[in-house]
Amino acid sequence: MTENMLTITIATLVGISLGYIIRHLMVQRAIAQEKIKAGEILSEAKENARDIEIQAKDKALEIRQKADVDLDRRRKEMNKEDDRLQRRRSELDRRTDKIEQREQKLSKRQSSLDKRANQLDKLHEEAMEHLQNISSMTEDEARKILLIEVEKEARGDMARIIRQIEAEAQEEGDKRSRKLIALAIQRVASEHVAEITTSTVPLPSDDMKGRIIGRNGRNIRAFEQAAGVDVIVDDTPEAVTVSCFDSVRREIARRSLAKLVLDGRIHPANIEKIIEKEAKEVDKVIIEAGEQAFYDAGVPNMNKEIIKVLGRLKFRTSYGQNQLNHSVETSKIASVIASELGANVELAKAGGLLHDIGKAMDHNLEGTHANIGAEFVSRYKVNPVVVNAIASHHHEAEQETVEAIIVEASDAISGARPGARRESLEQYIKRVRALEDIANSFDGVNQSYALQAGREVRIIVRPEDIDDLKATRLARDISKQIEETMQYPGQIKVTVIRETRAVDYAK
Repeated sequence: MTENMLTITIATLVGISLGYIIRHLMVQRAIAQEKIKAGEILSEAKENARDIEIQAKDKALEIRQKADVDLDRRRKEMNKEDDRLQRRRSELDRRTDKIEQREQKLSKRQSSLDKRANQLDKLHEEAMEHLQNISSMTEDEARKILLIEVEKEARGDMARIIRQIEAEAQEEGDKRSRKLIALAIQRVASEHVAEITTSTVPLPSDDMKGRIIGRNGRNIRAFEQAAGVDVIVDDTPEAVTVSCFDSVRREIARRSLAKLVLDGRIHPANIEKIIEKEAKEVDKVIIEAGEQAFYDAGVPNMNKEIIKVLGRLKFRTSYGQNQLNHSVETSKIASVIASELGANVELAKAGGLLHDIGKAMDHNLEGTHANIGAEFVSRYKVNPVVVNAIASHHHEAEQETVEAIIVEASDAISGARPGARRESLEQYIKRVRALEDIANSFDGVNQSYALQAGREVRIIVRPEDIDDLKATRLARDISKQIEETMQYPGQIKVTVIRETRAVDYAK
Protein backbone atom coordinates (compact mmCIF):
# COMPACT_ATOMS: atom_id res chain seq x y z
CA MET A 1 0.00 0.00 0.00
CA THR A 2 2.78 2.27 0.92
CA GLU A 3 4.66 1.42 -2.21
CA ASN A 4 1.62 2.19 -4.37
CA MET A 5 1.22 5.59 -2.81
CA LEU A 6 4.89 6.35 -3.36
CA THR A 7 4.63 5.24 -6.94
CA ILE A 8 1.63 7.48 -7.54
CA THR A 9 3.36 10.40 -5.93
CA ILE A 10 6.47 9.99 -8.04
CA ALA A 11 4.35 9.64 -11.19
CA THR A 12 2.49 12.79 -10.32
CA LEU A 13 5.65 14.80 -9.77
CA VAL A 14 7.12 13.50 -13.01
CA GLY A 15 3.88 14.51 -14.86
CA ILE A 16 3.97 17.96 -13.36
CA SER A 17 7.59 18.43 -14.31
CA LEU A 18 6.95 17.29 -17.83
CA GLY A 19 3.94 19.60 -18.14
CA TYR A 20 5.95 22.56 -16.89
CA ILE A 21 8.77 21.81 -19.34
CA ILE A 22 6.34 21.43 -22.24
CA ARG A 23 4.48 24.69 -21.32
CA HIS A 24 7.79 26.57 -21.06
CA LEU A 25 8.81 25.34 -24.47
CA MET A 26 5.50 26.43 -25.95
CA VAL A 27 5.75 29.86 -24.38
CA GLN A 28 9.27 30.30 -25.74
CA ARG A 29 8.03 29.30 -29.18
CA ALA A 30 5.10 31.73 -29.01
CA ILE A 31 7.45 34.54 -27.96
CA ALA A 32 9.71 33.77 -30.87
CA GLN A 33 6.73 33.91 -33.24
CA GLU A 34 5.56 37.21 -31.80
CA LYS A 35 8.98 38.70 -32.24
CA ILE A 36 8.99 37.59 -35.85
CA LYS A 37 5.53 39.21 -36.38
CA ALA A 38 6.65 42.37 -34.62
CA GLY A 39 9.61 42.61 -36.89
CA GLU A 40 7.41 42.20 -39.91
CA ILE A 41 5.01 44.87 -38.65
CA LEU A 42 7.89 47.22 -37.89
CA SER A 43 9.40 46.74 -41.33
CA GLU A 44 5.97 47.29 -42.95
CA ALA A 45 5.41 50.43 -40.86
CA LYS A 46 8.79 51.78 -41.95
CA GLU A 47 7.90 51.20 -45.57
CA ASN A 48 4.52 52.94 -45.09
CA ALA A 49 6.20 55.84 -43.34
CA ARG A 50 8.65 56.14 -46.17
CA ASP A 51 5.79 56.19 -48.69
CA ILE A 52 3.88 58.81 -46.65
CA GLU A 53 6.98 60.95 -46.39
CA ILE A 54 7.45 60.78 -50.15
CA GLN A 55 3.78 61.71 -50.75
CA ALA A 56 4.01 64.59 -48.28
CA LYS A 57 7.07 65.96 -50.03
CA ASP A 58 5.31 65.71 -53.38
CA LYS A 59 2.20 67.50 -51.96
CA ALA A 60 4.34 70.20 -50.40
CA LEU A 61 6.12 70.71 -53.68
CA GLU A 62 2.81 70.97 -55.52
CA ILE A 63 1.41 73.47 -52.99
CA ARG A 64 4.58 75.55 -53.26
CA GLN A 65 4.34 75.59 -57.03
CA LYS A 66 0.67 76.73 -56.84
CA ALA A 67 1.59 79.40 -54.30
CA ASP A 68 4.31 80.70 -56.57
CA VAL A 69 1.89 80.87 -59.49
CA ASP A 70 -0.77 82.66 -57.35
CA LEU A 71 1.85 85.07 -56.02
CA ASP A 72 2.96 85.93 -59.55
CA ARG A 73 -0.67 86.55 -60.57
CA ARG A 74 -1.28 88.80 -57.60
CA ARG A 75 1.90 90.74 -58.28
CA LYS A 76 0.73 91.37 -61.82
CA GLU A 77 -2.69 92.52 -60.53
CA MET A 78 -1.08 94.82 -57.97
CA ASN A 79 1.08 96.32 -60.67
CA LYS A 80 -2.00 96.94 -62.83
CA GLU A 81 -3.90 98.48 -59.89
CA ASP A 82 -0.93 100.67 -59.08
CA ASP A 83 -0.81 101.87 -62.68
CA ARG A 84 -4.57 102.61 -62.61
CA LEU A 85 -4.22 104.56 -59.33
CA GLN A 86 -1.39 106.56 -60.81
CA ARG A 87 -3.55 107.48 -63.79
CA ARG A 88 -6.47 108.46 -61.47
CA ARG A 89 -4.16 110.56 -59.34
CA SER A 90 -2.91 112.41 -62.39
CA GLU A 91 -6.50 112.96 -63.57
CA LEU A 92 -7.51 114.29 -60.14
CA ASP A 93 -4.59 116.63 -60.15
CA ARG A 94 -5.64 118.00 -63.54
CA ARG A 95 -9.26 118.41 -62.34
CA THR A 96 -8.11 120.16 -59.18
CA ASP A 97 -6.13 122.60 -61.26
CA LYS A 98 -9.16 123.28 -63.44
CA ILE A 99 -11.41 123.81 -60.38
CA GLU A 100 -8.95 126.25 -58.87
CA GLN A 101 -8.89 128.16 -62.14
CA ARG A 102 -12.70 128.25 -62.20
CA GLU A 103 -12.82 129.47 -58.59
CA GLN A 104 -10.49 132.27 -59.46
CA LYS A 105 -12.66 133.26 -62.40
CA LEU A 106 -15.82 133.05 -60.23
CA SER A 107 -14.27 135.17 -57.51
CA LYS A 108 -13.42 137.78 -60.12
CA ARG A 109 -17.00 137.67 -61.46
CA GLN A 110 -18.41 137.86 -57.93
CA SER A 111 -16.40 140.92 -57.16
CA SER A 112 -17.62 142.55 -60.36
CA LEU A 113 -21.23 141.54 -59.51
CA ASP A 114 -20.89 142.99 -56.02
CA LYS A 115 -19.75 146.24 -57.51
CA ARG A 116 -22.72 146.27 -59.89
CA ALA A 117 -25.11 145.37 -57.03
CA ASN A 118 -23.81 148.26 -54.97
CA GLN A 119 -24.29 150.54 -57.95
CA LEU A 120 -27.86 149.23 -58.42
CA ASP A 121 -28.64 149.73 -54.72
CA LYS A 122 -27.44 153.30 -54.94
CA LEU A 123 -29.52 153.87 -58.08
CA HIS A 124 -32.55 152.28 -56.38
CA GLU A 125 -32.17 154.48 -53.31
CA GLU A 126 -31.84 157.55 -55.49
CA ALA A 127 -34.92 156.52 -57.51
CA MET A 128 -36.94 155.90 -54.33
CA GLU A 129 -35.92 159.26 -52.92
CA HIS A 130 -36.89 160.91 -56.19
CA LEU A 131 -40.30 159.10 -56.21
CA GLN A 132 -40.94 160.03 -52.58
CA ASN A 133 -40.14 163.65 -53.34
CA ILE A 134 -42.48 163.63 -56.34
CA SER A 135 -45.39 161.80 -54.59
CA SER A 136 -44.92 163.40 -51.17
CA MET A 137 -45.30 159.91 -49.58
CA THR A 138 -42.94 157.59 -47.77
CA GLU A 139 -42.27 154.05 -48.94
CA ASP A 140 -44.42 152.52 -46.14
CA GLU A 141 -47.35 154.80 -46.97
CA ALA A 142 -47.16 153.88 -50.67
CA ARG A 143 -46.94 150.19 -49.80
CA LYS A 144 -50.05 150.43 -47.59
CA ILE A 145 -52.04 152.19 -50.32
CA LEU A 146 -50.91 149.63 -52.89
CA LEU A 147 -51.83 146.71 -50.60
CA ILE A 148 -55.27 148.20 -49.93
CA GLU A 149 -55.94 148.59 -53.65
CA VAL A 150 -54.66 145.11 -54.42
CA GLU A 151 -56.75 143.66 -51.59
CA LYS A 152 -59.91 145.34 -52.89
CA GLU A 153 -59.27 144.10 -56.40
CA ALA A 154 -58.43 140.60 -55.13
CA ARG A 155 -61.55 140.48 -52.97
CA GLY A 156 -63.67 141.54 -55.92
CA ASP A 157 -62.13 138.86 -58.14
CA MET A 158 -62.47 136.32 -55.33
CA ALA A 159 -66.15 137.13 -54.81
CA ARG A 160 -66.84 136.85 -58.54
CA ILE A 161 -65.01 133.52 -58.73
CA ILE A 162 -66.82 132.26 -55.63
CA ARG A 163 -70.20 133.23 -57.07
CA GLN A 164 -69.35 131.60 -60.39
CA ILE A 165 -68.08 128.39 -58.77
CA GLU A 166 -71.02 128.26 -56.37
CA ALA A 167 -73.47 128.76 -59.23
CA GLU A 168 -71.87 126.02 -61.31
CA ALA A 169 -71.58 123.66 -58.33
CA GLN A 170 -75.13 124.44 -57.28
CA GLU A 171 -76.48 123.75 -60.75
CA GLU A 172 -74.57 120.50 -61.19
CA GLY A 173 -75.09 119.44 -57.57
CA ASP A 174 -78.81 120.12 -57.76
CA LYS A 175 -79.15 117.96 -60.86
CA ARG A 176 -77.21 115.04 -59.45
CA SER A 177 -78.69 115.28 -55.94
CA ARG A 178 -82.27 115.48 -57.26
CA LYS A 179 -81.66 112.43 -59.41
CA LEU A 180 -80.03 110.51 -56.57
CA ILE A 181 -82.62 111.46 -53.95
CA ALA A 182 -85.51 110.74 -56.32
CA LEU A 183 -83.99 107.34 -57.07
CA ALA A 184 -83.54 106.56 -53.37
CA ILE A 185 -87.06 107.59 -52.37
CA GLN A 186 -88.60 105.85 -55.38
CA ARG A 187 -86.85 102.58 -54.58
CA VAL A 188 -87.73 102.75 -50.88
CA ALA A 189 -91.34 103.83 -51.54
CA SER A 190 -92.34 104.17 -47.85
CA GLU A 191 -95.85 105.11 -46.80
CA HIS A 192 -96.64 108.52 -45.40
CA VAL A 193 -96.69 108.75 -41.65
CA ALA A 194 -100.27 108.87 -40.44
CA GLU A 195 -100.07 107.65 -36.84
CA ILE A 196 -99.23 109.51 -33.69
CA THR A 197 -98.64 107.46 -30.56
CA THR A 198 -101.42 108.39 -28.18
CA SER A 199 -101.84 107.83 -24.46
CA THR A 200 -105.63 108.18 -24.43
CA VAL A 201 -107.57 105.18 -23.13
CA PRO A 202 -111.24 105.03 -24.25
CA LEU A 203 -113.90 104.14 -21.66
CA PRO A 204 -117.29 102.50 -22.20
CA SER A 205 -118.90 105.21 -20.08
CA ASP A 206 -118.05 108.05 -17.74
CA ASP A 207 -119.07 105.87 -14.77
CA MET A 208 -115.83 103.93 -15.28
CA LYS A 209 -113.83 106.99 -14.23
CA GLY A 210 -115.09 106.62 -10.66
CA ARG A 211 -114.04 102.96 -10.56
CA ILE A 212 -110.62 103.89 -11.91
CA ILE A 213 -110.19 106.49 -9.17
CA GLY A 214 -111.50 104.17 -6.46
CA ARG A 215 -112.47 104.94 -2.91
CA ASN A 216 -110.45 107.93 -1.69
CA GLY A 217 -108.35 107.57 -4.86
CA ARG A 218 -106.69 104.29 -3.80
CA ASN A 219 -107.03 102.63 -7.23
CA ILE A 220 -105.52 105.50 -9.24
CA ARG A 221 -102.69 105.92 -6.71
CA ALA A 222 -101.91 102.19 -6.84
CA PHE A 223 -101.97 102.27 -10.65
CA GLU A 224 -99.71 105.34 -10.89
CA GLN A 225 -97.23 103.90 -8.38
CA ALA A 226 -97.07 100.47 -10.03
CA ALA A 227 -96.91 101.78 -13.63
CA GLY A 228 -94.74 104.87 -12.97
CA VAL A 229 -97.09 107.19 -14.88
CA ASP A 230 -99.61 109.95 -14.26
CA VAL A 231 -103.28 109.22 -14.98
CA ILE A 232 -105.27 112.34 -15.89
CA VAL A 233 -108.99 112.07 -15.34
CA ASP A 234 -110.63 115.26 -16.66
CA ASP A 235 -113.83 116.34 -18.36
CA THR A 236 -112.99 114.54 -21.60
CA PRO A 237 -116.01 112.36 -22.29
CA GLU A 238 -115.44 108.58 -22.07
CA ALA A 239 -111.64 108.82 -21.98
CA VAL A 240 -108.71 109.17 -19.61
CA THR A 241 -105.14 110.20 -20.45
CA VAL A 242 -101.88 108.49 -19.44
CA SER A 243 -98.87 110.83 -19.15
CA CYS A 244 -95.21 109.79 -18.88
CA PHE A 245 -91.90 110.78 -20.47
CA ASP A 246 -90.94 107.10 -20.89
CA SER A 247 -92.81 105.93 -23.97
CA VAL A 248 -92.49 102.24 -23.02
CA ARG A 249 -93.91 102.73 -19.55
CA ARG A 250 -96.66 104.85 -21.06
CA GLU A 251 -97.51 102.02 -23.47
CA ILE A 252 -97.50 99.45 -20.64
CA ALA A 253 -99.80 101.70 -18.61
CA ARG A 254 -102.12 102.26 -21.59
CA ARG A 255 -102.45 98.55 -22.32
CA SER A 256 -102.87 97.70 -18.63
CA LEU A 257 -105.57 100.32 -18.11
CA ALA A 258 -107.40 99.12 -21.22
CA LYS A 259 -107.29 95.52 -19.88
CA LEU A 260 -108.56 96.65 -16.46
CA VAL A 261 -111.43 98.51 -18.11
CA LEU A 262 -112.41 95.43 -20.09
CA ASP A 263 -111.99 93.13 -17.09
CA GLY A 264 -113.89 95.38 -14.71
CA ARG A 265 -112.00 94.18 -11.64
CA ILE A 266 -110.14 97.34 -10.68
CA HIS A 267 -108.41 97.01 -7.32
CA PRO A 268 -104.74 97.28 -6.19
CA ALA A 269 -103.97 93.54 -6.28
CA ASN A 270 -105.34 93.05 -9.78
CA ILE A 271 -103.71 96.29 -10.95
CA GLU A 272 -100.23 95.03 -10.03
CA LYS A 273 -100.91 91.66 -11.62
CA ILE A 274 -102.13 93.17 -14.90
CA ILE A 275 -99.25 95.68 -15.09
CA GLU A 276 -96.66 92.94 -14.51
CA LYS A 277 -98.25 90.78 -17.21
CA GLU A 278 -98.44 93.63 -19.71
CA ALA A 279 -94.83 94.60 -19.02
CA LYS A 280 -93.74 91.12 -20.11
CA GLU A 281 -95.95 91.33 -23.19
CA VAL A 282 -94.52 94.73 -24.14
CA ASP A 283 -90.98 93.35 -23.74
CA LYS A 284 -91.85 90.62 -26.23
CA VAL A 285 -93.35 93.19 -28.58
CA ILE A 286 -90.18 95.32 -28.30
CA ILE A 287 -87.87 92.40 -29.12
CA GLU A 288 -90.06 91.32 -32.03
CA ALA A 289 -90.18 94.89 -33.33
CA GLY A 290 -86.38 95.20 -33.10
CA GLU A 291 -85.80 91.88 -34.88
CA GLN A 292 -88.29 92.83 -37.59
CA ALA A 293 -86.58 96.20 -38.06
CA PHE A 294 -83.17 94.55 -38.52
CA TYR A 295 -84.72 92.06 -40.93
CA ASP A 296 -86.47 94.78 -42.95
CA ALA A 297 -83.30 96.88 -43.12
CA GLY A 298 -81.15 93.89 -44.07
CA VAL A 299 -78.63 94.36 -41.23
CA PRO A 300 -77.50 90.97 -39.84
CA ASN A 301 -75.46 89.80 -36.82
CA MET A 302 -76.31 92.39 -34.18
CA ASN A 303 -76.16 92.07 -30.40
CA LYS A 304 -79.45 91.19 -28.65
CA GLU A 305 -79.21 94.19 -26.32
CA ILE A 306 -78.98 96.53 -29.30
CA ILE A 307 -81.99 94.81 -30.89
CA LYS A 308 -83.99 95.21 -27.67
CA VAL A 309 -83.13 98.91 -27.27
CA LEU A 310 -83.89 99.64 -30.92
CA GLY A 311 -87.30 97.97 -30.55
CA ARG A 312 -88.22 100.57 -27.92
CA LEU A 313 -88.38 103.14 -30.72
CA LYS A 314 -91.64 101.49 -31.79
CA PHE A 315 -93.28 103.58 -29.08
CA ARG A 316 -91.36 106.81 -29.81
CA THR A 317 -92.44 109.47 -32.30
CA SER A 318 -90.94 112.73 -33.53
CA TYR A 319 -93.27 115.30 -35.12
CA GLY A 320 -95.74 112.44 -35.58
CA GLN A 321 -93.21 110.19 -37.35
CA ASN A 322 -92.65 106.77 -35.77
CA GLN A 323 -88.97 106.55 -34.96
CA LEU A 324 -88.58 102.83 -35.64
CA ASN A 325 -90.14 103.17 -39.09
CA HIS A 326 -88.01 106.28 -39.65
CA SER A 327 -84.85 104.31 -38.76
CA VAL A 328 -85.70 101.49 -41.17
CA GLU A 329 -86.51 104.00 -43.91
CA THR A 330 -83.25 105.88 -43.29
CA SER A 331 -81.33 102.59 -43.53
CA LYS A 332 -82.93 101.74 -46.88
CA ILE A 333 -82.29 105.22 -48.30
CA ALA A 334 -78.67 105.06 -47.09
CA SER A 335 -78.30 101.69 -48.79
CA VAL A 336 -79.45 103.09 -52.13
CA ILE A 337 -77.25 106.20 -51.90
CA ALA A 338 -74.19 104.19 -50.82
CA SER A 339 -74.60 101.77 -53.71
CA GLU A 340 -74.90 104.67 -56.18
CA LEU A 341 -71.85 106.46 -54.76
CA GLY A 342 -69.69 103.32 -54.40
CA ALA A 343 -69.52 103.47 -50.59
CA ASN A 344 -69.79 100.55 -48.14
CA VAL A 345 -73.46 99.56 -48.32
CA GLU A 346 -73.47 97.37 -45.19
CA LEU A 347 -71.95 100.06 -42.96
CA ALA A 348 -74.30 102.71 -44.39
CA LYS A 349 -77.34 100.51 -43.71
CA ALA A 350 -76.23 99.79 -40.14
CA GLY A 351 -75.52 103.48 -39.47
CA GLY A 352 -78.91 104.51 -40.87
CA LEU A 353 -80.76 101.92 -38.79
CA LEU A 354 -79.00 102.78 -35.52
CA HIS A 355 -78.59 106.55 -35.93
CA ASP A 356 -81.51 107.41 -33.58
CA ILE A 357 -81.07 104.54 -31.09
CA GLY A 358 -80.14 107.10 -28.42
CA LYS A 359 -83.73 108.39 -28.47
CA ALA A 360 -84.78 105.17 -26.73
CA MET A 361 -82.61 106.16 -23.74
CA ASP A 362 -82.26 109.95 -23.81
CA HIS A 363 -84.93 110.47 -21.13
CA ASN A 364 -82.83 108.47 -18.64
CA LEU A 365 -79.33 109.74 -19.46
CA GLU A 366 -77.70 113.14 -19.84
CA GLY A 367 -76.53 114.22 -23.26
CA THR A 368 -77.84 114.34 -26.80
CA HIS A 369 -79.36 111.25 -28.37
CA ALA A 370 -76.53 111.08 -30.93
CA ASN A 371 -73.81 110.89 -28.26
CA ILE A 372 -75.84 108.53 -26.07
CA GLY A 373 -76.50 106.18 -28.98
CA ALA A 374 -72.86 106.20 -30.16
CA GLU A 375 -71.59 105.47 -26.65
CA PHE A 376 -74.12 102.65 -26.21
CA VAL A 377 -73.39 100.75 -29.43
CA SER A 378 -69.62 101.14 -28.94
CA ARG A 379 -69.90 98.91 -25.86
CA TYR A 380 -70.93 95.99 -28.07
CA LYS A 381 -68.00 96.22 -30.54
CA VAL A 382 -69.98 97.79 -33.37
CA ASN A 383 -67.84 98.91 -36.32
CA PRO A 384 -66.21 102.33 -35.57
CA VAL A 385 -67.53 103.68 -38.90
CA VAL A 386 -71.11 103.00 -37.71
CA VAL A 387 -70.36 104.57 -34.31
CA ASN A 388 -69.04 107.73 -36.01
CA ALA A 389 -72.10 107.87 -38.28
CA ILE A 390 -74.38 107.78 -35.20
CA ALA A 391 -72.38 110.39 -33.28
CA SER A 392 -72.03 112.82 -36.20
CA HIS A 393 -75.44 112.74 -37.90
CA HIS A 394 -76.32 116.06 -36.18
CA HIS A 395 -72.74 117.47 -36.53
CA GLU A 396 -72.02 116.97 -32.82
CA ALA A 397 -68.88 115.07 -33.86
CA GLU A 398 -66.64 115.25 -36.92
CA GLN A 399 -67.74 113.09 -39.84
CA GLU A 400 -64.80 110.82 -40.59
CA THR A 401 -66.17 108.73 -43.48
CA VAL A 402 -68.43 109.10 -46.49
CA GLU A 403 -70.84 106.62 -44.85
CA ALA A 404 -71.42 109.14 -42.02
CA ILE A 405 -72.33 111.83 -44.57
CA ILE A 406 -74.69 109.39 -46.33
CA VAL A 407 -76.43 108.58 -43.02
CA GLU A 408 -76.92 112.29 -42.29
CA ALA A 409 -78.37 112.89 -45.77
CA SER A 410 -80.65 109.83 -45.50
CA ASP A 411 -81.92 111.01 -42.11
CA ALA A 412 -82.75 114.44 -43.59
CA ILE A 413 -84.48 112.87 -46.62
CA SER A 414 -86.61 110.59 -44.45
CA GLY A 415 -87.63 113.44 -42.16
CA ALA A 416 -88.16 116.08 -44.85
CA ARG A 417 -90.10 114.16 -47.51
CA PRO A 418 -93.76 115.18 -47.92
CA GLY A 419 -96.04 113.67 -45.32
CA ALA A 420 -93.21 112.36 -43.16
CA ARG A 421 -93.69 114.63 -40.17
CA ARG A 422 -96.15 116.95 -38.55
CA GLU A 423 -95.25 120.08 -36.71
CA SER A 424 -97.34 121.82 -34.09
CA LEU A 425 -98.24 125.49 -34.47
CA GLU A 426 -96.24 126.43 -31.39
CA GLN A 427 -93.07 124.68 -32.63
CA TYR A 428 -93.55 126.21 -36.07
CA ILE A 429 -93.79 129.72 -34.63
CA LYS A 430 -90.70 129.15 -32.47
CA ARG A 431 -88.68 127.96 -35.44
CA VAL A 432 -89.75 130.92 -37.61
CA ARG A 433 -88.94 133.41 -34.85
CA ALA A 434 -85.57 131.77 -34.24
CA LEU A 435 -84.71 132.16 -37.93
CA GLU A 436 -85.64 135.83 -37.93
CA ASP A 437 -83.77 136.47 -34.66
CA ILE A 438 -80.58 134.92 -36.06
CA ALA A 439 -80.80 137.05 -39.21
CA ASN A 440 -81.54 140.27 -37.26
CA SER A 441 -78.55 139.70 -34.96
CA PHE A 442 -76.08 140.58 -37.75
CA ASP A 443 -74.93 144.14 -38.39
CA GLY A 444 -76.34 145.90 -41.43
CA VAL A 445 -79.60 143.90 -41.47
CA ASN A 446 -82.71 146.06 -41.81
CA GLN A 447 -85.48 143.44 -41.88
CA SER A 448 -85.81 139.65 -42.22
CA TYR A 449 -88.75 137.41 -43.09
CA ALA A 450 -89.10 133.63 -42.76
CA LEU A 451 -91.03 132.16 -45.72
CA GLN A 452 -92.27 128.78 -46.98
CA ALA A 453 -92.96 127.31 -43.52
CA GLY A 454 -89.50 128.28 -42.30
CA ARG A 455 -87.61 126.72 -45.23
CA GLU A 456 -86.41 130.11 -46.53
CA VAL A 457 -85.38 133.34 -44.87
CA ARG A 458 -85.09 136.59 -46.83
CA ILE A 459 -82.92 139.35 -45.39
CA ILE A 460 -83.10 142.99 -46.48
CA VAL A 461 -79.88 144.88 -45.70
CA ARG A 462 -78.97 148.54 -45.59
CA PRO A 463 -77.09 149.30 -48.87
CA GLU A 464 -74.92 151.97 -47.25
CA ASP A 465 -73.57 149.41 -44.72
CA ILE A 466 -73.45 146.22 -46.84
CA ASP A 467 -71.91 146.12 -50.32
CA ASP A 468 -72.17 143.27 -52.82
CA LEU A 469 -69.15 141.43 -51.44
CA LYS A 470 -70.35 141.71 -47.84
CA ALA A 471 -73.79 140.49 -48.90
CA THR A 472 -72.28 137.23 -50.15
CA ARG A 473 -70.32 136.77 -46.92
CA LEU A 474 -73.37 137.69 -44.83
CA ALA A 475 -75.48 134.97 -46.47
CA ARG A 476 -72.76 132.41 -45.76
CA ASP A 477 -72.32 133.54 -42.11
CA ILE A 478 -76.07 133.40 -41.41
CA SER A 479 -76.28 129.93 -42.98
CA LYS A 480 -73.46 128.66 -40.76
CA GLN A 481 -75.05 130.07 -37.60
CA ILE A 482 -78.39 128.46 -38.48
CA GLU A 483 -76.62 125.11 -38.95
CA GLU A 484 -74.84 125.43 -35.61
CA THR A 485 -77.76 126.64 -33.45
CA MET A 486 -80.94 125.07 -34.90
CA GLN A 487 -82.32 121.61 -35.67
CA TYR A 488 -84.57 121.26 -38.70
CA PRO A 489 -85.38 118.73 -41.40
CA GLY A 490 -84.15 119.31 -44.93
CA GLN A 491 -82.45 122.63 -45.74
CA ILE A 492 -83.14 126.35 -45.26
CA LYS A 493 -82.47 128.83 -48.07
CA VAL A 494 -80.88 132.13 -47.02
CA THR A 495 -81.41 135.06 -49.43
CA VAL A 496 -79.76 138.46 -48.83
CA ILE A 497 -81.40 141.36 -50.71
CA ARG A 498 -79.52 144.63 -51.28
CA GLU A 499 -81.26 147.42 -53.17
CA THR A 500 -79.98 150.89 -54.01
CA ARG A 501 -82.42 153.58 -55.22
CA ALA A 502 -81.47 156.99 -56.56
CA VAL A 503 -84.31 159.53 -56.45
CA ASP A 504 -84.33 163.10 -57.74
CA TYR A 505 -86.98 165.62 -58.72
CA ALA A 506 -87.21 167.80 -61.83
CA LYS A 507 -88.40 171.29 -60.96
